[in-house]
Amino acid sequence: MIKKENNRLFPIFLQLERLSFLIIGFNYWCGKTALEKLKTVLRNNPDTEVNLIASHIDKKVYELANIFNSIRLTKKIYGSSDLKNMDVIIVAVNDSMLSKRIKKDAKKMHTLINVSDIPELCDFYLGSIVQKGNLKIAISTNGKSPTIAKRLKDIFSEVLLHKLDEVLINMYEIRKKLKGDFDYKVEILNALTRKWLKNPFYPDKY
Repeated sequence: MIKKENNRLFPIFLQLERLSFLIIGFNYWCGKTALEKLKTVLRNNPDTEVNLIASHIDKKVYELANIFNSIRLTKKIYGSSDLKNMDVIIVAVNDSMLSKRIKKDAKKMHTLINVSDIPELCDFYLGSIVQKGNLKIAISTNGKSPTIAKRLKDIFSEVLLHKLDEVLINMYEIRKKLKGDFDYKVEILNALTRKWLKNPFYPDKY
């Protein structure tokens, strides 16, 4: 019998433009992985100031750096001083000993870290993201199946209406103008939400 296990991860949404962000690569393979992580960050927030250090930097990373002025590249081997004043770190070095060393250094500095392909060294994971304008949904399978997470992302991206962003903006404007006490506001907003989101998955029944 399989023991039931709950996902105990605490989901948060970071305002990365307010944080110091570091990606650490190492060799050619890691250059590719670091590029994927960099693209993920920029897709979610193109204003993020990203520091990337690696002994090998993929040419496509240089191309991104030419587009985004917020990317700072340093071609070097990792040193513990690289973590100074950093808030969030992503590690893609394909070296378990080096990954453990970086994790140890990050813990001393109370810095959040994600290590590619080594879940036990991670303080946080990068989930699959669905975005429709202001709406953003993060999907986690607790590390059990990234494939299912990706498939769910594809499904939600396909079925969720683009009109949802319009609904969000309308709700925001109404909430700003709404008068009355807290209970009254909640009642009105709940009624509007039930009406507007009666069936967000099927446009013809919206």
